[in-house]
Amino acid sequence: MTEAARYADPEAIVSTEWLAVNLRDPALRVFDCTTYLHYETGTGRPYAVGSGRPDYEAAHIPGSAFLDLQGELSDTASPFNFTMPAPEDLARRVAAKGIGDGTRVVLYARKNMQWATRVWWMLRAIGFDGAAILDGGFDKWVAEGRATEAGEHRYPPASLAARPRPGLFVGKAEVKAAIGDGATCTINALAPDLHSGENPRYGRPGRVPGSVNVPVAALVDPASMTFRGPEEVAARFAAVGADRGKRIILYCGGGIAATLDAFLLHQLGHRDIAVYDASMSEWAKDEALPIERD
Repeated sequence: MTEAARYADPEAIVSTEWLAVNLRDPALRVFDCTTYLHYETGTGRPYAVGSGRPDYEAAHIPGSAFLDLQGELSDTASPFNFTMPAPEDLARRVAAKGIGDGTRVVLYARKNMQWATRVWWMLRAIGFDGAAILDGGFDKWVAEGRATEAGEHRYPPASLAARPRPGLFVGKAEVKAAIGDGATCTINALAPDLHSGENPRYGRPGRVPGSVNVPVAALVDPASMTFRGPEEVAARFAAVGADRGKRIILYCGGGIAATLDAFLLHQLGHRDIAVYDASMSEWAKDEALPIERD
């Protein structure tokens, strides 16, 4: 697997060089998806969500617009942050931002590409396949000395009909049913201390029983902020038993980091991949659900 590993859809990962050349393409829609998690103690919640809009307005890739993941693209009626809206609802929301038929979309974020992959996975779930991730995100763009601008940019509204792909998101029932199922590999994308149970950030410390750990940080080069190469990424997943013949369920704290793992598994040719949307934000608080720790 690792010898022949390659990214199956290279157009879904674009470089800063490519974006700089194509930035003025009238069909291109570029979005800053940055969100911040402010970790808290003694509040009864794992973190507070902070919008990246102020940083976007201070400096962004020229011509790019902003997507507020929690404020604009999530089901705010849900008790959990970042919950996926109904497909038709999400299609309406992103169309209002300029994403539609005939557009090519590039998504980027600051500090962590998982915010861009979350939007990419949501768009895939509603049948939009014209999106790509900027490899290295805003950090690489700035590190290379490329131009930025301040203020706000908006694209004209577009038209987009949802073509839902069922199964790309799952709930706790599907995750629980997969425990002990040898045909399913359940992967935790959180940091090792959260997987082991050393860190009780989400409530009951630990993990979904039987799940394995491929943390997001292991899949991104810390110096360049870019995805690691396909052979290295494939080896990471192979080491935990994520074979192509298995169904893969991914989770994290709130369905964000899991999408970066999911994005790269999709790139490696896996096709039966699902993200547990509420993840440990729900699982750790539900005493009826099993949990294990080291």
